[in-house]
Parts: sequence; structure tokens; C-alpha cells
Amino acid sequence: MTEDEGAWGYRLVRALVRVLLAVFYRRIEVVATTPIPTGPLIVAANHHNSVVDAMLLLAVIPRRLRTLANAPLFRHPLIGPFLRLLGALPVHRRQEAGDDPSRNAALFDATTAALRGGGAILIFPEGRTQPEPALQELRTGAARMLLAAEAPAPVGVTLLPVGLVFQQPGTFRDGQGLVQIGAPIETDDAVALAASAPLDAARLLTDRLGAALRALIVEADDRQTLRLLGLVEGLWREAGGSVPRTGPGQIAWLQRAAASYHVLLRSETARVSAFRQALEAYAAQCERVGVSAAEPPPRETVGSAVRFVLHQAFALLVGAPLALLGIVLHFVPYQLTAAAVHALHATDEEEATDKIAAGLVMYPSAWALEAWGAYRIGGPWGLALLAAALVPCGFFALAWRERLGRLRREARAFFALRGDPALRERLQQERGRLAGELQLLARSAADHANSGEGGAR
Repeated sequence: MTEDEGAWGYRLVRALVRVLLAVFYRRIEVVATTPIPTGPLIVAANHHNSVVDAMLLLAVIPRRLRTLANAPLFRHPLIGPFLRLLGALPVHRRQEAGDDPSRNAALFDATTAALRGGGAILIFPEGRTQPEPALQELRTGAARMLLAAEAPAPVGVTLLPVGLVFQQPGTFRDGQGLVQIGAPIETDDAVALAASAPLDAARLLTDRLGAALRALIVEADDRQTLRLLGLVEGLWREAGGSVPRTGPGQIAWLQRAAASYHVLLRSETARVSAFRQALEAYAAQCERVGVSAAEPPPRETVGSAVRFVLHQAFALLVGAPLALLGIVLHFVPYQLTAAAVHALHATDEEEATDKIAAGLVMYPSAWALEAWGAYRIGGPWGLALLAAALVPCGFFALAWRERLGRLRREARAFFALRGDPALRERLQQERGRLAGELQLLARSAADHANSGEGGAR
């Protein structure tokens, strides 16, 4: 299939995906070290967030991607039609293919044809999704697809690694995503080696791909450790250290911090464990108070607090009519979506996917009923008014809800800090103590690195 075939279906799904992601996530950042290559292309990414990972790449990669998806998804009543519109290719896992190797032979025929025709393939070489921030062992499928397309005459297939990093990926309007597009992987020597040793060539490319993906993501033992690294980042800045706030520089710093943590956890277990417990206790206290653990506790005067409250209250009051209308129009599908997700008992990596998929059913269904009711009550004018109000009022409701949440947090923090004048000083003292201990741990990690034990400052 060429890039132009089925383009209308791809554009339609891509537009829908971009809207869904923009509504669900608070922020999605894209960092590319090089422009997206033209010509035959394999995009290979880590896989932690189920179908949402593919949605994210479809949204940000400005090329038509032939997505590889597990064969059972094509039978899914909601996901299957979208996969077919995208021109996705089914992957039959061992338990599905059984004793019929021709099923995945057909997949390799299709990817070879797509690549030799100048197309682009999207693959998740880990082979399965899981929620923890660690790269699983890669399978050789991406490498074998590239080598198959390059034989017998090379066509110049590019292997492009992409790292996906999420914060709270399953939380509506709080989740954030970073898409870091790396440099193409060197493949010429592996293509040459494949003529005499295809298995060695596939393993060589797979190892390179794994190293490239690890350089683009932050690996940690679990999601709580990754969250604590974010707190450590703020403490390091307060201690006078320099950390870029976004992009590759921030990722590189977090990678070094994670590596240092593992070195010190082996060599100074009790000290590092005590530091971690103190970090968790400080973060929990900040959460109770309503202040950000990543930043110093605020020092607000009564005047500045009053000005902030008046500004927020005025904005909330002005936006209230449209926001409340949006809440009314979307209350039923919102509750139905929540009930559907609860009934599905989503795993952590499937939470965002299930929320988006359930919403894609519940919201249009509820809107159709509301449209029917508006037409019965107000005729064509009633239907037109509903159509005009539905989307704008929905976005007003989202913005209003977020502003109200911020006002509540700020008010909770203000009253907590004003009600206990010593609380801010205690938080600041604990923060300073943690920052000082972090500096000492960083020096210790650097000493271990200089002595040959590894790690990074």
C-alpha cells in the first residue's frame, strides 16, 4: 500500500486522535533531534500506555504510519474499524498464530512491500505494554523487517527510535506526555552482515535500538521512584544546581540521577533508604497542605492572596454561565464514562485507553439523545442552539474546572500557612535539609563513579 492509498481515512482518524489527546492530556511536548526522514521508515518506540502510545505517535509524526497492532484488536468493536481505516497490520502473537507460521509471514510480506514502496511502519519492539518506567527486552521484529526490506537490493530503510515519557498517563487533564524523537540508527553494516549471518545482523540492530531507546527515556524501578526523581530535580535547583526544565537536557539529568540512585542504593543502602523515606514524607506533607513539593513553599501576603482570589473569582463568575451549561450538557456522558471504566477494571497501562475509548462511545451517544430532546422541545432552532453550544461550553467547563481546582489548592495552602505561621519555616527547613543531603549524596555518587563503580552526578 502506498502513502496515498487510504489517505482520507488516515487523515480522519488522525484528526480525531489529535482532538482526543488534546482534551485528555494537559500537555504533550515533542522534541526532535533531527527532522522526520523521508523514504522508507521504521518508527520504533517504547510501550507503556497501551493504545494511547500509538495514538500519540500518529498525532505527532507528520507521515502516514502503518501501525502494527495485535490481531485481536482488529476484532474489537470500537478499535477494529479505526485500525482498518489506518491501514494497520495485524501481528499474530504465538498464542494466536498457533502452528500457522504463514500468518506472520504475511505480515513480513506486507511490511516489506510497504517499506520498499517508500512507506513508514510503526512498531513497539517490546512486544507488549506494561506501566512501569523500564524498557523490557526487545524482540527482533523491527530489525528483521528492516533487513527483509533491504534484501536483495538495499532501499535505504531508516530505523528511527522514539522515546515516550509520561507523567500520570491515566489521569484526565493532569497527565502529561513527552515524545522524544532520536537520531536514526546506523544500519549499513548490519544490512551487509545479513547476507551471511542474518540472526547476528538482527541482534546487532536490536541491541542498537535498545540502547537508543534507553537514551531517550527515564528508566526507574517503579512509577513512585520516577515521581520522586521529579522532586529531587526541584531540590537540586534549589541547592544551586542547573537542570533544564524540559526536553533532552532534563531527560539526561533524570537519567543520571536514576543511575546515581542505583549505585548508592547498593553501596549506601541505609542512607539512601532514609533519604527516600524523608522525601516521601515531605511530599505527603506538601500534598496535605496544598503546596507543590517541587517548589519552595510560597510566601504570600494577605494583600497578594486577596488579589489572587478576586482575580480568580471574577474569572469564575464571568465564565460560570457557559461553564455550568457545559457541565449540564456533559454530566451524563462523564458519569457514564466513569462507570464504564470502573466496570472494565482497567490495568494501569490501559487506564487512559479505556477512558478515551469509553468516552468515544458515551459522549456521542449522550449528545445524540440531547439533540433529539432539543429538537423535540425547540425544533430546528433548539437543535441549532445545542450544536452551537456543545463544544465551546464543554471547553469552558474544562477551563472553569481547572481554575476552580487551582483556587481551592491555593486557598488550602494559604489558610494552612497562615493558620500555622511556623509551618512554612518547618517546610523550608526540611526542604533545605533534603537539598543538603542531596548534595552530599551527589558527591558520594561522583566518588563512586570516579572509583570505577559507575553512576553519575
